[in-house]
Amino acid sequence: MKILVTGGAGFIGSHVADAYIEQGHEVVIVDNLSMGRMENVNPRAQFVKLNIQDPEIIGLFKQEKFDVVNHHAAQMDVRLSVADPIYDATNNVIGIINLLQASVKNGVKKFIFISSGGAIYGEQDYFPADEQHPTRPLSPYGITKLTGEKYLYFYHHVYDLKFVILRYANVYGPRQNPNGEAGVVAIFSSKMLTGDQPIINGDGLQTRDYVYVGDVINANLKALEYNGNDYFNIATGVETNVNELFHQLNHLTNAGAEEVHGSAQPGEQLRSILGIKKAKKLLNWTPQISLNEGLAETVGYFKQYHNMK
Repeated sequence: MKILVTGGAGFIGSHVADAYIEQGHEVVIVDNLSMGRMENVNPRAQFVKLNIQDPEIIGLFKQEKFDVVNHHAAQMDVRLSVADPIYDATNNVIGIINLLQASVKNGVKKFIFISSGGAIYGEQDYFPADEQHPTRPLSPYGITKLTGEKYLYFYHHVYDLKFVILRYANVYGPRQNPNGEAGVVAIFSSKMLTGDQPIINGDGLQTRDYVYVGDVINANLKALEYNGNDYFNIATGVETNVNELFHQLNHLTNAGAEEVHGSAQPGEQLRSILGIKKAKKLLNWTPQISLNEGLAETVGYFKQYHNMK
């Protein structure tokens, strides 16, 4: 199949593009390189530097005749979405509408959309949150991700566009950007290896569901094969607080870093953990990599990353 991977120069999208290529698919990557890096782009993929909200995307769809769109490109910084909701909506809402319009006009058979489990559910009523949990996003980012899902339902209902929605938990692993506000595993790993002091926000008791990027790749492969139209949490069903994460990384990096706490982030979600029974049953997907194994792989990557500089 010919597959478009948006955001394919970024952390997760580049891994997904690699996996599709290894399966023998023809992959075209669209990325504006605002966060992605050319070193992540598979040399066997066709690369197009383009914003997904750019009208030129229509011409690309006409030319390439994609079978599948895998949509990873997004403005994903929650704090930036709060500071500049217009920028967030331009990327995450106008972007997906542009892609959906191009898809239905040019015969795309399936649209795989990357959403956010933690961000769209908001503060949870029960733990873990399954896919039927109420959606009460607490940030513009969460709102735009949920809006993207709703637009996808519309295009499926009206134009019969097949879809799979993957609601990620907190994904971590090699290639994650250590210089942003998001991605605590990458940030802590990088700081510990370079001798900088990591700062834990607040008391560090806030929890997240950390899922390794290798398991996320497998979910994207399963989504390609899935014949239905549905949405799935992609997570581990295990919650870990930031203090625990800090100590595991401190051990793996041999950093001997002091546990330093800073001010709490206003509005930060306290607990997030996602149920994965539906993905296990219908996608035949289950995470294989434990947190300790995944953290060790990630630390190994960042050791090499910093040695290359």
